[in-house]
Amino acid sequence: MGAHGDHDMGHTVAGWTGSAVATLGSAVAGVAFAAGSAAGLWLGAGLVVLGGLASWVLHLAGWGKPTGPRPHGRRHWRLPDPAGGRGHPDCLGCRLAGRRPGRAPPTGPAAAPVTGRVRQRAGA
Repeated sequence: MGAHGDHDMGHTVAGWTGSAVATLGSAVAGVAFAAGSAAGLWLGAGLVVLGGLASWVLHLAGWGKPTGPRPHGRRHWRLPDPAGGRGHPDCLGCRLAGRRPGRAPPTGPAAAPVTGRVRQRAGA
């Protein structure tokens, strides 16, 4: 990480794989656009979407990283993330997969079940 100093730039298997597939898809779509091929444009767009999905699936499998910098000893891009299977706090990909670590059940009056009749609005 010499060029970036002591920063954790997020180089992971999930990130590199998704970026490579999406870059290939962009190249295919660019060549198809120049050649006037609609099928090639769809193929390129599909590869870009596949790159995003591959990155997300690998992240959920533990080959990504949590938000923020990792500990210095865990920064090598080929090291799996031990917390990847449980989910990362503040991670959109983990939240989309239904993984919400550290979430306490809601408490207070807003969490109480609603009982009784529900008022209807006037004119409804």
